[in-house]
Amino acid sequence: MTLKVGVIGVGMMGYNHARVYADMPDVELVGAADVAETAVTNVARRFGGQPYTDYQQMLDEQKPDAVTIAVPTAEHLPVALAAIRRGIHLLIEKPIAYSVADGEQIVAAAGEAGVKLMVGHIERFNPAVAALKEHLAEGELGRVFQIDARRQGPFPARVQDVGVVIDLAVHDLDVMRFITGMDVVRVYAETEHRIHSKHEDLLTGLVRMSDNTVGTLTINWLTPTKIRELYVIGERGMFRVDYLTQDLYFFENGTAATGDWPFRVLRGVSEGRMIRHVVAKKEPLRAEQEAFVAAIDGRIPIPVTGPDGLWALQLAQAIVRSGQEHRVVVF
Repeated sequence: MTLKVGVIGVGMMGYNHARVYADMPDVELVGAADVAETAVTNVARRFGGQPYTDYQQMLDEQKPDAVTIAVPTAEHLPVALAAIRRGIHLLIEKPIAYSVADGEQIVAAAGEAGVKLMVGHIERFNPAVAALKEHLAEGELGRVFQIDARRQGPFPARVQDVGVVIDLAVHDLDVMRFITGMDVVRVYAETEHRIHSKHEDLLTGLVRMSDNTVGTLTINWLTPTKIRELYVIGERGMFRVDYLTQDLYFFENGTAATGDWPFRVLRGVSEGRMIRHVVAKKEPLRAEQEAFVAAIDGRIPIPVTGPDGLWALQLAQAIVRSGQEHRVVVF
Protein backbone atom coordinates (compact mmCIF):
# COMPACT_ATOMS: atom_id res chain seq x y z
CA MET A 1 0.00 0.00 0.00
CA THR A 2 1.33 3.41 -0.98
CA LEU A 3 1.63 6.03 1.77
CA LYS A 4 0.57 9.52 0.69
CA VAL A 5 2.77 12.24 2.20
CA GLY A 6 3.05 16.02 2.09
CA VAL A 7 5.61 18.59 3.16
CA ILE A 8 4.69 21.90 4.80
CA GLY A 9 7.52 24.42 4.59
CA VAL A 10 10.05 23.98 1.79
CA GLY A 11 13.07 25.86 3.05
CA MET A 12 16.34 23.94 3.27
CA MET A 13 15.02 21.10 5.46
CA GLY A 14 11.59 20.89 3.85
CA TYR A 15 13.14 20.79 0.39
CA ASN A 16 15.25 17.82 1.43
CA HIS A 17 12.31 16.04 3.04
CA ALA A 18 10.50 16.33 -0.29
CA ARG A 19 13.56 15.04 -2.14
CA VAL A 20 13.86 11.97 0.08
CA TYR A 21 10.13 11.16 0.05
CA ALA A 22 10.12 11.32 -3.74
CA ASP A 23 12.85 8.68 -3.84
CA MET A 24 11.28 6.25 -1.34
CA PRO A 25 9.43 3.12 -2.50
CA ASP A 26 5.75 2.80 -1.54
CA VAL A 27 5.63 6.53 -0.73
CA GLU A 28 3.96 9.17 -2.90
CA LEU A 29 4.66 12.86 -2.41
CA VAL A 30 1.20 14.28 -3.13
CA GLY A 31 1.79 17.91 -2.23
CA ALA A 32 4.02 20.61 -0.81
CA ALA A 33 3.01 23.91 0.76
CA ASP A 34 4.86 27.13 1.46
CA VAL A 35 4.00 30.83 1.42
CA ALA A 36 6.90 31.30 -1.03
CA GLU A 37 5.18 30.42 -4.31
CA THR A 38 8.36 30.20 -6.38
CA ALA A 39 10.03 27.84 -3.92
CA VAL A 40 7.08 25.48 -3.60
CA THR A 41 6.52 25.45 -7.36
CA ASN A 42 10.14 24.47 -7.83
CA VAL A 43 9.80 21.61 -5.32
CA ALA A 44 6.68 20.30 -7.06
CA ARG A 45 8.37 20.51 -10.45
CA ARG A 46 11.45 18.61 -9.26
CA PHE A 47 9.88 16.00 -6.99
CA GLY A 48 6.21 15.71 -7.94
CA GLY A 49 3.00 16.46 -6.11
CA GLN A 50 0.92 19.61 -6.24
CA PRO A 51 2.22 23.01 -5.05
CA TYR A 52 0.19 25.11 -2.59
CA THR A 53 0.67 28.43 -0.85
CA ASP A 54 -2.07 27.47 1.64
CA TYR A 55 -1.15 24.36 3.64
CA GLN A 56 -4.73 23.81 4.84
CA GLN A 57 -5.89 23.67 1.24
CA MET A 58 -3.24 21.05 0.56
CA LEU A 59 -4.38 18.98 3.55
CA ASP A 60 -8.03 19.15 2.46
CA GLU A 61 -7.50 18.48 -1.25
CA GLN A 62 -4.68 15.92 -1.17
CA LYS A 63 -5.65 14.21 2.12
CA PRO A 64 -2.14 12.91 2.87
CA ASP A 65 -1.64 10.10 5.37
CA ALA A 66 1.37 11.91 6.86
CA VAL A 67 3.19 15.20 6.61
CA THR A 68 6.53 16.68 7.47
CA ILE A 69 6.26 20.06 9.19
CA ALA A 70 9.32 22.18 8.44
CA VAL A 71 7.96 25.69 8.90
CA PRO A 72 9.63 28.23 11.25
CA THR A 73 9.53 27.03 14.84
CA ALA A 74 7.05 29.68 15.98
CA GLU A 75 4.50 28.28 13.50
CA HIS A 76 4.74 24.63 14.56
CA LEU A 77 1.72 24.72 16.89
CA PRO A 78 -1.02 25.93 14.50
CA VAL A 79 0.26 23.82 11.61
CA ALA A 80 0.54 20.69 13.75
CA LEU A 81 -2.93 21.15 15.23
CA ALA A 82 -4.41 21.62 11.75
CA ALA A 83 -2.91 18.29 10.64
CA ILE A 84 -3.91 16.50 13.84
CA ARG A 85 -7.54 17.63 13.48
CA ARG A 86 -7.56 15.85 10.13
CA GLY A 87 -6.03 12.65 11.55
CA ILE A 88 -2.72 13.10 9.70
CA HIS A 89 0.48 11.63 11.16
CA LEU A 90 3.29 14.12 11.84
CA LEU A 91 7.04 14.34 11.49
CA ILE A 92 7.91 17.72 13.05
CA GLU A 93 11.35 19.17 12.50
CA LYS A 94 13.20 19.90 15.74
CA PRO A 95 12.58 21.63 18.03
CA ILE A 96 9.08 20.30 18.56
CA ALA A 97 7.71 23.79 19.19
CA TYR A 98 8.59 27.36 20.09
CA SER A 99 7.78 26.78 23.75
CA VAL A 100 7.31 23.81 26.04
CA ALA A 101 3.66 24.81 26.50
CA ASP A 102 3.13 24.74 22.71
CA GLY A 103 4.85 21.36 22.53
CA GLU A 104 2.68 19.97 25.29
CA GLN A 105 -0.42 21.03 23.34
CA ILE A 106 0.85 19.21 20.26
CA VAL A 107 1.68 16.03 22.18
CA ALA A 108 -1.68 16.03 23.99
CA ALA A 109 -3.67 16.67 20.81
CA ALA A 110 -1.83 13.91 18.91
CA GLY A 111 -2.45 11.47 21.75
CA GLU A 112 -6.15 12.25 21.93
CA ALA A 113 -6.54 11.93 18.15
CA GLY A 114 -4.53 8.71 17.88
CA VAL A 115 -2.11 10.45 15.50
CA LYS A 116 1.50 9.26 15.40
CA LEU A 117 3.94 12.05 16.21
CA MET A 118 7.68 11.92 15.60
CA VAL A 119 10.19 14.73 16.20
CA GLY A 120 13.00 15.18 13.69
CA HIS A 121 16.10 14.92 15.87
CA ILE A 122 18.16 13.85 12.90
CA GLU A 123 21.45 13.20 14.70
CA ARG A 124 19.97 10.06 16.26
CA PHE A 125 19.92 8.65 12.74
CA ASN A 126 23.56 9.42 11.97
CA PRO A 127 25.11 5.94 11.52
CA ALA A 128 28.13 6.91 13.66
CA VAL A 129 25.85 7.91 16.57
CA ALA A 130 23.84 4.70 16.24
CA ALA A 131 27.09 2.69 16.28
CA LEU A 132 28.35 4.63 19.30
CA LYS A 133 25.16 3.84 21.22
CA GLU A 134 25.60 0.14 20.44
CA HIS A 135 29.22 0.09 21.62
CA LEU A 136 28.30 1.91 24.83
CA ALA A 137 25.39 -0.45 25.49
CA GLU A 138 27.79 -3.38 25.15
CA GLY A 139 29.98 -1.90 27.87
CA GLU A 140 33.05 -1.37 25.71
CA LEU A 141 33.86 1.94 27.41
CA GLY A 142 33.01 0.86 30.95
CA ARG A 143 31.70 3.69 33.09
CA VAL A 144 31.16 6.93 31.17
CA PHE A 145 32.80 9.95 32.81
CA GLN A 146 32.36 12.84 30.36
CA ILE A 147 30.68 13.76 27.08
CA ASP A 148 32.03 16.73 25.10
CA ALA A 149 29.99 18.16 22.22
CA ARG A 150 31.41 20.60 19.66
CA ARG A 151 28.95 22.06 17.16
CA GLN A 152 30.36 25.18 15.54
CA GLY A 153 30.21 26.98 12.22
CA PRO A 154 29.10 30.12 10.39
CA PHE A 155 25.70 31.69 11.01
CA PRO A 156 22.92 30.22 8.80
CA ALA A 157 20.90 33.15 7.47
CA ARG A 158 17.78 30.95 7.31
CA VAL A 159 17.50 30.97 11.14
CA GLN A 160 15.78 34.10 12.42
CA ASP A 161 13.44 33.05 15.22
CA VAL A 162 15.77 31.31 17.70
CA GLY A 163 19.38 31.45 18.88
CA VAL A 164 22.21 28.97 18.67
CA VAL A 165 21.00 27.04 21.74
CA ILE A 166 17.57 26.15 20.37
CA ASP A 167 18.85 25.66 16.82
CA LEU A 168 22.04 23.68 17.49
CA ALA A 169 22.59 22.73 21.13
CA VAL A 170 19.21 20.96 21.20
CA HIS A 171 20.82 18.28 18.98
CA ASP A 172 23.55 17.51 21.48
CA LEU A 173 21.27 17.60 24.50
CA ASP A 174 19.09 14.98 22.82
CA VAL A 175 22.10 12.89 21.80
CA MET A 176 23.48 12.89 25.35
CA ARG A 177 20.20 11.50 26.67
CA PHE A 178 19.93 9.08 23.75
CA ILE A 179 23.35 7.44 24.03
CA THR A 180 23.42 7.21 27.83
CA GLY A 181 19.76 6.55 28.59
CA MET A 182 20.11 9.06 31.44
CA ASP A 183 18.22 12.25 32.21
CA VAL A 184 19.79 15.64 32.83
CA VAL A 185 19.55 16.86 36.44
CA ARG A 186 21.11 20.33 36.14
CA VAL A 187 22.64 22.73 33.62
CA TYR A 188 24.74 25.87 33.65
CA ALA A 189 25.57 28.09 30.69
CA GLU A 190 27.54 31.11 29.59
CA THR A 191 26.05 32.67 26.47
CA GLU A 192 26.98 35.73 24.41
CA HIS A 193 25.70 37.90 21.56
CA ARG A 194 28.82 38.69 19.56
CA ILE A 195 27.65 39.30 16.00
CA HIS A 196 23.95 38.45 15.74
CA SER A 197 21.79 40.95 17.57
CA LYS A 198 18.50 39.10 18.16
CA HIS A 199 19.64 35.95 19.96
CA GLU A 200 22.69 34.32 21.51
CA ASP A 201 25.29 33.08 19.03
CA LEU A 202 27.79 31.53 21.45
CA LEU A 203 27.32 28.91 24.16
CA THR A 204 29.65 27.24 26.60
CA GLY A 205 27.53 24.93 28.71
CA LEU A 206 27.77 22.32 31.45
CA VAL A 207 25.37 19.43 31.92
CA ARG A 208 25.13 16.95 34.81
CA MET A 209 23.44 13.62 34.06
CA SER A 210 21.55 11.49 36.57
CA ASP A 211 24.44 8.96 36.68
CA ASN A 212 26.92 11.82 37.39
CA THR A 213 28.28 11.91 33.85
CA VAL A 214 29.40 15.45 33.02
CA GLY A 215 28.57 16.94 29.63
CA THR A 216 30.09 20.01 28.01
CA LEU A 217 28.69 22.02 25.10
CA THR A 218 30.84 24.23 22.88
CA ILE A 219 28.38 25.68 20.38
CA ASN A 220 28.50 28.79 18.20
CA TRP A 221 27.67 30.51 14.94
CA LEU A 222 31.04 32.30 14.93
CA THR A 223 33.48 29.67 13.65
CA PRO A 224 34.40 30.04 9.96
CA THR A 225 34.51 26.27 9.42
CA LYS A 226 31.89 23.66 10.23
CA ILE A 227 32.69 21.40 13.20
CA ARG A 228 30.39 18.59 14.34
CA GLU A 229 32.12 16.31 16.86
CA LEU A 230 31.26 14.32 19.97
CA TYR A 231 33.73 12.83 22.47
CA VAL A 232 32.73 10.24 25.08
CA ILE A 233 35.36 9.55 27.76
CA GLY A 234 35.20 6.58 30.13
CA GLU A 235 37.17 3.94 31.99
CA ARG A 236 38.52 2.15 28.94
CA GLY A 237 39.32 5.14 26.76
CA MET A 238 37.49 7.60 24.51
CA PHE A 239 35.10 7.43 21.57
CA ARG A 240 35.15 10.20 18.99
CA VAL A 241 32.29 10.76 16.56
CA ASP A 242 32.64 12.92 13.46
CA TYR A 243 29.07 13.67 12.46
CA LEU A 244 30.07 15.07 9.08
CA THR A 245 32.11 12.09 7.86
CA GLN A 246 30.10 9.54 9.89
CA ASP A 247 33.29 8.13 11.37
CA LEU A 248 33.62 6.51 14.80
CA TYR A 249 37.03 6.17 16.48
CA PHE A 250 38.02 4.51 19.74
CA PHE A 251 41.15 5.68 21.56
CA GLU A 252 42.11 2.97 24.02
CA ASN A 253 43.24 3.57 27.57
CA GLY A 254 46.33 1.36 27.56
CA THR A 255 46.29 1.00 31.33
CA ALA A 256 42.69 -0.18 31.42
CA ALA A 257 43.38 -2.59 28.55
CA THR A 258 45.48 -4.85 30.79
CA GLY A 259 43.91 -7.57 32.91
CA ASP A 260 40.65 -9.47 32.59
CA TRP A 261 37.61 -7.23 32.20
CA PRO A 262 35.52 -6.55 34.27
CA PHE A 263 37.73 -7.69 37.15
CA ARG A 264 40.70 -5.45 36.38
CA VAL A 265 41.17 -2.36 38.55
CA LEU A 266 41.49 1.03 36.85
CA ARG A 267 44.81 2.40 38.08
CA GLY A 268 45.48 5.18 35.60
CA VAL A 269 45.34 6.35 32.01
CA SER A 270 47.87 5.81 29.25
CA GLU A 271 47.83 5.96 25.47
CA GLY A 272 46.78 2.75 23.75
CA ARG A 273 45.57 1.72 20.32
CA MET A 274 43.40 3.85 18.06
CA ILE A 275 40.64 1.84 16.40
CA ARG A 276 38.52 3.14 13.53
CA HIS A 277 35.24 1.28 13.62
CA VAL A 278 33.59 0.34 10.36
CA VAL A 279 30.35 2.30 9.99
CA ALA A 280 28.05 1.79 7.01
CA LYS A 281 27.40 5.29 5.67
CA LYS A 282 23.85 6.47 5.03
CA GLU A 283 22.12 9.84 4.73
CA PRO A 284 20.65 10.48 8.21
CA LEU A 285 17.56 12.18 6.76
CA ARG A 286 16.81 9.12 4.65
CA ALA A 287 17.17 6.89 7.73
CA GLU A 288 14.92 9.23 9.71
CA GLN A 289 12.15 9.29 7.12
CA GLU A 290 12.33 5.53 6.62
CA ALA A 291 11.89 5.12 10.38
CA PHE A 292 8.91 7.49 10.31
CA VAL A 293 7.23 5.48 7.56
CA ALA A 294 7.99 2.21 9.37
CA ALA A 295 6.46 3.61 12.57
CA ILE A 296 3.30 4.68 10.73
CA ASP A 297 3.03 1.16 9.30
CA GLY A 298 3.41 -0.29 12.80
CA ARG A 299 6.68 -2.09 12.04
CA ILE A 300 8.61 -0.22 14.75
CA PRO A 301 7.76 2.07 17.68
CA ILE A 302 8.12 5.83 17.17
CA PRO A 303 11.91 6.29 17.55
CA VAL A 304 11.80 9.95 18.67
CA THR A 305 8.60 10.59 20.57
CA GLY A 306 6.81 13.79 21.46
CA PRO A 307 8.05 13.55 25.08
CA ASP A 308 11.61 13.14 23.74
CA GLY A 309 11.18 16.37 21.82
CA LEU A 310 9.72 18.12 24.87
CA TRP A 311 12.69 17.08 27.02
CA ALA A 312 15.19 18.39 24.47
CA LEU A 313 13.33 21.70 24.20
CA GLN A 314 12.97 22.04 27.97
CA LEU A 315 16.72 21.49 28.42
CA ALA A 316 17.59 23.96 25.67
CA GLN A 317 15.31 26.63 27.14
CA ALA A 318 16.82 26.02 30.59
CA ILE A 319 20.26 26.65 29.11
CA VAL A 320 19.06 29.88 27.52
CA ARG A 321 17.64 30.93 30.89
CA SER A 322 20.84 29.97 32.70
CA GLY A 323 22.88 32.11 30.32
CA GLN A 324 20.56 35.07 30.76
CA GLU A 325 20.28 34.81 34.54
CA HIS A 326 23.81 33.56 35.29
CA ARG A 327 22.68 30.71 37.47
CA VAL A 328 22.44 26.93 37.64
CA VAL A 329 19.07 25.45 36.60
CA VAL A 330 18.11 22.26 38.43
CA PHE A 331 15.49 19.73 37.27
